[in-house]
Amino acid sequence: MRIVVLLKAVPVVGTEKMTGGWLLDRSAGLESNGNDEYVLEAGLKLVEAHGGELVTLTMGPSPATEAIRKALAMGAARAVQVVDEALAGSDALATGRVLAAALQRMEFDLALAGADTSDGQGGVVGAAVATRLGLPYLSYAAAIEPDPAAGTVRVRRISPTGYDVLEARMPALVAGTQLLGEPRYPSLRGIMQARSKQIATWSLADLGIDPASVGTPATWSAVLTATPPAQRAGATIVRDAPEAAVERIVEFLAARRLI
Repeated sequence: MRIVVLLKAVPVVGTEKMTGGWLLDRSAGLESNGNDEYVLEAGLKLVEAHGGELVTLTMGPSPATEAIRKALAMGAARAVQVVDEALAGSDALATGRVLAAALQRMEFDLALAGADTSDGQGGVVGAAVATRLGLPYLSYAAAIEPDPAAGTVRVRRISPTGYDVLEARMPALVAGTQLLGEPRYPSLRGIMQARSKQIATWSLADLGIDPASVGTPATWSAVLTATPPAQRAGATIVRDAPEAAVERIVEFLAARRLI
């Protein structure tokens, strides 16, 4: 099987900060997006079961290389990174355009993407890529079961009532969730091998994309201001006798229309 994992390098969770133009600072301190690591793990298991190759595809600045190296250490065979100064500030629409153009240059049976990202939480890039390429889009997957002989893939998609079973022809794009399984830790051997694995770098010119169609000048939306969340109020600790404590808790919940 030939699998491509869309891997995003995001600011380390808890250290995010904005630039003067209300953009996330991506100049340093980047790590693999959490949900992308779950689909990476799923992809690695599929390659181990069916044979083939797993490649990661990243659109991001130079510091994203550290996150890519971790994916290589986990077991990815090689990586592709789209790097171009004009990409800074790109929105989901432009990101989908760039990743779709990159995928068109690659051969794959499955493209895997995380359900969303910790920095944006939009959850729309995978769908945008699939739409641009005319691929079946199978979202919120809790299990991925390809049948290489039949050329199909079946997923269990999370739903409000449990899960749905979807099946489509390959190539297809699957957006996965954390129910796919805990990502593995890179082994010492994997870390050493990652140093010699290829990271191909592509520019917008390589993809035939006009720089004017991406980046901050081409965005369809913009952040005008940002306000930190309100501080949480102090907690109320109940140390009364059991009967009195229950009465106080019931009053607390009733006053807030929670019961």
